Amino acid sequence: MAKVTIYSTPACVYCKMAKEFLNENKIEYTDFNVAEDEKAREEMVEKSGQMGVPVIFVDNEMMVGFDGERLKELLKL
Repeated sequence: MAKVTIYSTPACVYCKMAKEFLNENKIEYTDFNVAEDEKAREEMVEKSGQMGVPVIFVDNEMMVGFDGERLKELLKL
């Protein structure tokens, strides 16, 4: 099973869509709320080079934003 990590904020519509997609497909993931977690925010910026959310990692593959088709591809769904 892939290791999935998402950096998100509570107000982000695309973050909510990404998490709904993962939940609907019964994919376990670790969620970091970068609005409240300064360390996670710094980590996200260091890894992605930007402040936009969501930033999603599937194993070592990074995706910025939510793209259901690309996420299906990365998760082999």
